[in-house]
Amino acid sequence: MTTKLHIGNIPRTSTVTDLEAMFRQFGLVDSINITTDPVSGLSTGCGVVDMCSDTDAQTAIDRLNFSQYAGHTIGVSRARNV
Repeated sequence: MTTKLHIGNIPRTSTVTDLEAMFRQFGLVDSINITTDPVSGLSTGCGVVDMCSDTDAQTAIDRLNFSQYAGHTIGVSRARNV
């Protein structure tokens, strides 16, 4: 079972490849989705990363939450089920 992480305040130019490189240093990444505006199709500056291990997900949160990425202070937390 994967652990979903919410990623906020990423640069709107970030790609799935960029985020994969950032998160795979903490463990296996199952999938990445960058949210887009339904009208413009442009990035909203946030996304979801599915980590294969809960332990790896927690390590990513501990290391990346409030860190600097391309001039942005990003937020990383467990995604909430709505």
